[in-house]
Amino acid sequence: MNIVILLYPNFTALDAIGPYEMLAHVPGNKVTFAAKEKGLVTADSGVLSIQATHALAEIEACDMLLIPGGGGEFAVRDDAPVINWVRKIHETTRFTTSVCTGAMLLAKAGILDGLSATTHWAAEKWLPEYGATYKAERWVEEGKIITAAGVSAGIDMALYIISKVQGVDVAKTVQLATEYDPQPPFDSGSVAKADPKAIAGLSKMFDTSRNIT
Repeated sequence: MNIVILLYPNFTALDAIGPYEMLAHVPGNKVTFAAKEKGLVTADSGVLSIQATHALAEIEACDMLLIPGGGGEFAVRDDAPVINWVRKIHETTRFTTSVCTGAMLLAKAGILDGLSATTHWAAEKWLPEYGATYKAERWVEEGKIITAAGVSAGIDMALYIISKVQGVDVAKTVQLATEYDPQPPFDSGSVAKADPKAIAGLSKMFDTSRNIT
């Protein structure tokens, strides 16, 4: 597949790199990082940058579009050329996908109208503003549109897409190649299981900064 990952200032690195690492392991896949302009695009850490080898204007179509989340997506929601590009490219894709708050850019483009979608749990309240219904799942599939929850969920979504296109055996091989065998030291990776104090603290921080990472 020809896969395009959209970059913008202050994106969340793992939203993009997690799926990239899975998808790039599949023979025949071509992954391109693209941004409004070519060049280095810095993640929300302020430290890590990724090279956008293509400007959006150079890309007319792709098999899979992936949009990461991050604090910078608030500004991109109001960037008409980028939103119009997302809407145009969506018409050409086999899969249109997002990770975390990247779903808000799909929603702003009108792509999630009347559909269920997921995003970072602390951002769920914004989906209904764009006509979408939040679903608290690791990923949500609506036809060719697949949205993943916060940050690490993009890895799971990418493996699922690999299984749909190349088969379960290939997806399992990629999982083994990357030794993706999560065994976190704490069972606190979901709002359904996390300590109420952690949830309250993060909710307050997100409401203050509007920076979902």
